[in-house]
Amino acid sequence: MSVEVLNQYNKEYVEKFSSKHSEPEWMQRLRKDAFAKAEQLDMPKPDKTNITRWNFSDFAHEAEVKTIASLDALPENIKKFVNTRANQQNLVVLRNQSNSYQQLSETLKQQGVIFTDIFTALHEHAELVQKYYMTEAVSVDEHKLTALHAALMNGGVFLYVPKDVVIEEPLQAIFWQEDAQLALFNHVIIVAEQNSQVTYVENYLSSHDETKTVANVITEVIAENNATVSFGSVDHFAHGTTAYMNRRGIAKRDAKIEWALGQMNDGNTVSENITHLLGDHSVCYAKAVSVGRGDQSQNFTAKIVNHGKQSDGIILQHGVMKDSATAIFHGIGKIEHGGTKANAEQESRVLMLSKDARGDANPILLIDEDDVTAGHAASVGRVDPVQLYYLMSRGISKQEAERLIIHGFLAPVVNEIPIPEVREQLTDVIEGKVY
Repeated sequence: MSVEVLNQYNKEYVEKFSSKHSEPEWMQRLRKDAFAKAEQLDMPKPDKTNITRWNFSDFAHEAEVKTIASLDALPENIKKFVNTRANQQNLVVLRNQSNSYQQLSETLKQQGVIFTDIFTALHEHAELVQKYYMTEAVSVDEHKLTALHAALMNGGVFLYVPKDVVIEEPLQAIFWQEDAQLALFNHVIIVAEQNSQVTYVENYLSSHDETKTVANVITEVIAENNATVSFGSVDHFAHGTTAYMNRRGIAKRDAKIEWALGQMNDGNTVSENITHLLGDHSVCYAKAVSVGRGDQSQNFTAKIVNHGKQSDGIILQHGVMKDSATAIFHGIGKIEHGGTKANAEQESRVLMLSKDARGDANPILLIDEDDVTAGHAASVGRVDPVQLYYLMSRGISKQEAERLIIHGFLAPVVNEIPIPEVREQLTDVIEGKVY
């Protein structure tokens, strides 16, 4: 598998791709070094999931550039994700990994906010991007997929919020995989400087069920002292897309990172959501909802590492599996030595709708400090017949009763998505996958 990738996209290809985009010298070096490391590194080995036969090699790396004249020109299935209730759109749309639409309010521009695609950021803010690009949250040499990502990165966004800037309206990015074979080696960087606040929401959208391709996505969120980042996402890659989603967070003193993830992919998926609470009094709430169907296999890891004193890490994962889908949910809370009075809490619950569906919830606590609080809960089960009977005894049909139970089961995460249109669409996606 890995040999096929490296034969198709070699060192010369990486150099030409970087030159084509007129990237700064440091980025060209990073790509070449990453490719060399990819030749030596092994694939990741997610616990209890064998990914050796998954497709990571059959994909296209570039596609035709297509612009968008206005938001009205978007197809209806894409347009319904746009936050039309906001007076001013703060939005980036990448169509086949090209910046096809971008808008940022004049007020935010005057405050020094940067919100653009990653290639524009490399041209206009190269030193700022270099400071954060795979330097703190994610390392190039973690394994073959991180190295390949660094070598073949072909899209993404860069969001920078200066010190003391509080952004009230959400900023949104839409990654539209229109080309059936195009791989998304997407890189997202969010930096919130001291005392700043921002809400960011992204959507990954594709509809090519049978065409094989790859999504290799890395997100890095840096919250400086007393900063707050609220991150919402709806991932909805089609059945033919093998997805590796790596989202990392770094929270400094008194900082807060909130994750609200709708993991709705139809293809095989490995997802890692890891946050390091480096500063005292730092906070992370990691909430994720997942629905599996068909024959897909999924492996989800949510991990919060408490380094700082009185830091607070809470993980909440709920998943629904149907047909012959399988999913592994890992919830890991780690308190490092020195994290006095830290708190690590987690809950992972899986609901199975079919006899062939499989779910596994693995709560893990790793505690290296004495004066702390920690707890975990996990459950795997099927729809409770008592609940069904209670609802049906009041004149509700069985199908409607199941729908109510499922939405109630997933609501603690769904309700955390900050943009109403996205939250509503996520509800529609859930219903479409469950029935």
